[in-house]
Amino acid sequence: MGEEDTVILHGMWASTYVKRVELALKIKGIPFEYVEEDLSNKSALLLKYNPVQRKVPVLVHNGKPICESLVILEYIDETWPSHGLQLLPKDPYERARVRFWAAYIQQLLESMAKLFNPDHKEAQEKALEEMYEKQRILEEGMREFFPEESPNVHPEKLGILDIMIVSTLGAFRAQEEALGVKTLDPEKNPLLFSWVEALIQLPVVKEIIPPFEKLVSLLQFIKQNGIKF
Repeated sequence: MGEEDTVILHGMWASTYVKRVELALKIKGIPFEYVEEDLSNKSALLLKYNPVQRKVPVLVHNGKPICESLVILEYIDETWPSHGLQLLPKDPYERARVRFWAAYIQQLLESMAKLFNPDHKEAQEKALEEMYEKQRILEEGMREFFPEESPNVHPEKLGILDIMIVSTLGAFRAQEEALGVKTLDPEKNPLLFSWVEALIQLPVVKEIIPPFEKLVSLLQFIKQNGIKF
């Protein structure tokens, strides 16, 4: 990383999408400045850097903005290939496999978001069924990556799938407290559960997990007020 490099992350403390980028930067060991955005009163800089979506995260590298969390993750890996860990495999086929499941975890997050905005009880039950089905498929798919059925989580071997799963489900206890339903069941999904539990014990992950009570309060506010998640 050259001396001239300036890296700034515009984010919001509870955003799953921001946590992906924050964790990737920390795993790679890339120094960065963090700018907290008030999404109810978006800054002129955020609107300048992301005029299309007006959302976080936005990574600004030497004055050039990059948007969309998955795009940012790959940008980080490609821009600093020899800095810290490699987040994506070098082999083209393995990279394709990882990209596929990263996109699927994104779909899981979108299903989970529906739990916060149901019109009525039936809608929440349908959203819950959709989330459980996606978790079931993900559980089966991850057995290809963890044939021993016990994820071997090591701080020096973390990649994009680790980032995606822990940013999506790492705060599952706060999600369950706010929603009153199981969002990660160890009996239904033992592999996913053990994977997430191992990840949230890592110091680098603990640094980016939002405070429990603060997150529960925010999630309850979102659910009660029908705010788009």
